[in-house]
Amino acid sequence: MEQQHKQDQTLSMERIKTLERIVVIPSQPPFLQDHSLPLSQLDTDPNLHLTFRYLRAYTSTASPTSLDPFNVISSSLSNALNQFYPLAATLRRRPTSPHRLELWCAAAQGIPLVRAAADFTLHSVNHLDDPASPLAEQLVPDPGPEEGLEHPCILQVTVFACGGFVLGAAMHHALCDGMGGTLFFNAVAELARGATRMTVETVWERDRLLGPRKPPRVDSPLVDEFLRLEKGVLPYEEGVGGVARECFHVKDECLHMMKRSLLEQSGFNFTVFEALGAYIWRAKVMASGIEGEEKVKFAYSINIRRLVKPAVPGGYWGNGCVPMYVVLSAKELIERPIWETAELIKKSKSNVSDEYVRSYIDYQELHFGDGITAGREVSGFTDWRHLGHSTVDFGWGGPVTVLPLGRNLLGSVEPCFFLPYSTASSQNKEGFKVLVTLRHSALPAFRQAMQVFSATQDHWPSHI
Repeated sequence: MEQQHKQDQTLSMERIKTLERIVVIPSQPPFLQDHSLPLSQLDTDPNLHLTFRYLRAYTSTASPTSLDPFNVISSSLSNALNQFYPLAATLRRRPTSPHRLELWCAAAQGIPLVRAAADFTLHSVNHLDDPASPLAEQLVPDPGPEEGLEHPCILQVTVFACGGFVLGAAMHHALCDGMGGTLFFNAVAELARGATRMTVETVWERDRLLGPRKPPRVDSPLVDEFLRLEKGVLPYEEGVGGVARECFHVKDECLHMMKRSLLEQSGFNFTVFEALGAYIWRAKVMASGIEGEEKVKFAYSINIRRLVKPAVPGGYWGNGCVPMYVVLSAKELIERPIWETAELIKKSKSNVSDEYVRSYIDYQELHFGDGITAGREVSGFTDWRHLGHSTVDFGWGGPVTVLPLGRNLLGSVEPCFFLPYSTASSQNKEGFKVLVTLRHSALPAFRQAMQVFSATQDHWPSHI
């Protein structure tokens, strides 16, 4: 069965054809003179110096139409760029500070848009509900480091034989996070559905809203605890050997039993992110055979748009999250009960304050050229089940599948995503899926640890 699956995927990849590549420029000149735009210290965080890739898959059944998705999206994209023109600009290193990035905005810049076609249906590949499928790689642009700076946003529209299509996006993280990107795509989609103008009024002012204090200062001790300086070391250079992406299924009933067991042990109610995150973190560390005294980190992002004072305006589409960490030795993590680790994750959320955010920003300002890193053995976690990615409707209804392809996240080369099942999938309706990137040597033991979430059982195993 597995061999047949691989053959089907190979056949599918050979049947996706690139038809053309155009450059979409703003429908009206958005400025009179070439100029540079500053980025915030959150935008230029070294952990965000990467291109993040993801896709949205749309069926043709929600709104039957003869319109060509490529033409609809290219036209609405051109109009949206009148306000979002920085997405068409070029990222470059500052002439006076080569470690820092800024945007260079010049006339006639645009966003590359690729048109592709597949001669098979989305249904035949289960609407891309397998996040580890190699087919997804063919549906999203994959720029190298220099092209990612020259074109920080590259898009691809692939139309399938059924009339459904996939919008693949490669966006440099220095320009926006997931919420900022969704704000942009929702604006494009709004125009695609026939609106004459976008509802959102975009806000730049990144250096003013989320810039350093004068003089910068680090008053939160947590920042020094979480980050370290390793001059000459770049994020995501950690050598863990070969890694693989694999999807695991989590049944609701298994998760409910786990949470009930943790409640009985601790007296605390934990969220899915806290409970399952604690379990997966420990399982990854155990399976990886990390030395007991090695420090390991659980990393996740917290949206600070309303937390900072004053709050960031609604039209701000830059990076508006800061990382938060839980730090333990590998031995501590493995030996303590799951509920204690889940409690640490729960309590860590209260560490994010306006002072923590301002200290994090100022730390980036003070030490940018000193090799800021979160260290080794970082496990990055993010929950995509409720982030609003599914709201982007170009006139065919919202996407039935939203899928990240990123392999680096929050300083981690082994990230973990919680993902909803495709709404078009008939195979999985109960629970959700977990996409894990993990070193090859750890996969067998980790697979065994995850079986508890997909197996039919009467109670949560007492030894866990």
